[in-house]
Amino acid sequence: EAQRATSREEKLSGTLVLLGKMLGMDPPRRMESYDISNISGTDMVAGMVVFQDGKPRKSDYKRFKIEALANQDDYASMRQVLCRRFRHYLDGDSGFAERPDALLIDGGAVHAETVRAALSEMGVFLPIFGMVKDNRHRTRALVTPDGQEISIQSSPAVFALIVRIQEETHRFAITYQRTLRSRHVRGSQLDAIPGIGEKR
Repeated sequence: EAQRATSREEKLSGTLVLLGKMLGMDPPRRMESYDISNISGTDMVAGMVVFQDGKPRKSDYKRFKIEALANQDDYASMRQVLCRRFRHYLDGDSGFAERPDALLIDGGAVHAETVRAALSEMGVFLPIFGMVKDNRHRTRALVTPDGQEISIQSSPAVFALIVRIQEETHRFAITYQRTLRSRHVRGSQLDAIPGIGEKR
């Protein structure tokens, strides 16, 4: 069992080395991935998922409620979330103190560039990649803020890791979104009953 675990660690470690080579950087030990979730424009939320050494680190996951946006703007939402995350980092808030090696953003080059521009205004410079989907909603490539596509399909292990990160981020964001929605639905029905207020 221990041997199997070691070979699993080694395989993951090799996958990260390979991913780093593809991205032109050191092996990314800590990756943060972001996805915006909205259903018909209500309760827009974002999920931040962390993969440390190739494995999900659930204790570091974060949820964000998108605040005060007039319309359903994915780019503005992403900018808001990343600015909030790194404002916490710059302020030294303990839950946000770790600096990621790379950011993975659900979306293409424009999403990645939006985040890059917002963070550079804050003096934060990190490798940022958009996760580009195919028509089956699976990641087919990573893309830099300036639009350079990096194919990940030549390595099944790297491809599987990125798909896993993307699916986990999507799942996390949508679960939070559904929780909020059911609260609203439940809340509005109960509010109609006389004598039932916030506390009861």
